[in-house]
Amino acid sequence: MFDFNVLSLFQGISTLVAAETSIAIARIVLIALGIALVYLGAKNTLDPLLMIPMGFGMASVNAAVLFLSAGETGTIFIDPMITETSQLMNILQIDFLQPIYTFTFSNGLIACFIFMGIGVITEIGYVLARPFSSMFIAICAELGTVATFPVALLLGLNYGEAASVAMIGGADGPMVLYTSLILAKDLFVPITIVAYLYLSLAYGGYPYLVKLLVPKRLRGIKMDLTKIPTVTKGEKITFSIVACVVLSLLFPVAAPLFMSFFLGVAIREVGLKEYISFIEGPLLYGSTFFLGLLLGVLCEANTIMNPKVTVLLVLGIFSLLLSAIGGIIGGYIMYYISKGEFNPVIGIAGVSCIPTTAKVAQKAVAEANPYAIVLPYAIGASISGVITSAIIAGIFVTLIPLIK
Repeated sequence: MFDFNVLSLFQGISTLVAAETSIAIARIVLIALGIALVYLGAKNTLDPLLMIPMGFGMASVNAAVLFLSAGETGTIFIDPMITETSQLMNILQIDFLQPIYTFTFSNGLIACFIFMGIGVITEIGYVLARPFSSMFIAICAELGTVATFPVALLLGLNYGEAASVAMIGGADGPMVLYTSLILAKDLFVPITIVAYLYLSLAYGGYPYLVKLLVPKRLRGIKMDLTKIPTVTKGEKITFSIVACVVLSLLFPVAAPLFMSFFLGVAIREVGLKEYISFIEGPLLYGSTFFLGLLLGVLCEANTIMNPKVTVLLVLGIFSLLLSAIGGIIGGYIMYYISKGEFNPVIGIAGVSCIPTTAKVAQKAVAEANPYAIVLPYAIGASISGVITSAIIAGIFVTLIPLIK
């Protein structure tokens, strides 16, 4: 006779009841966190483009754990650890997001798509107009990336893991994804999740850090926009191809990122409208949507229960905080070099994430002086931050495998 059990019908609840206490609690917490991300994204407190699909993925994957073969539990979303060919072919037919994950996420392709989209919406002329100040601030804003690496080693991470979590300080999510995929495959899921969660939270906190470190009289310094030289289209195109070739020669392993970004820049400057509309629309937003969704789905309780995740949480916020402080220090140095004519708030924009940190800088300045405009300078520093982060990623990815 058929032995009916309500829990055998509602397997999500059944696996929750049968799970270890720590896993069950983690699933409940992650479901609640997913719901919170959707709410905060809908309220525009966090970036809705990323947080809404990420929240839905996180909540649903932790709710939809079911019994699989041989009494094991799991989901039918994604298996990030499958590498053996025959197993992969089976999983591709079962887990509905596995094809997208395998063919665009696990090989870093989605990061390249996003970088290409960033290139298309980037005005590289701001960097060329003020190359010294932009690059100097961006280098200072890599303080978190550089300083976190030895700290991570002291806390027990290996070289690849330490380099990957240190990249969070560059505030460039696709860069963290790309680096951790190469150097820390076992931890790339939690590292990337921590990176994107913290990027949204950090940008909410950066305005308060600016107010804490920069007094109002300095925040209100007006920049002379008439001193910004005009950069021609030809100069921008020349810079994009030369920079791409030089950086690819120096760091071939990061060449896909360099090529994607500078190709986007060149397409923008040449004015290829069909490509521009495709890349800045369907490609960029489609990639961002699936990135958020896949990150949420990868945020499954068993993955997050890795004991190293606590270390990653601490190091991630440490790295972003130091990078912000480093950028503001760079702003202060430029303030003194210019004899008081450079607004130090621009330093926060060196923490790359176009155009978020540049907007943070402009908003902080406008609150102190509604007539002060620093956005062109801030965007230049932010774009430079993308380039310096890519260079550091290239250094890490090139040198770490050589360390015995």
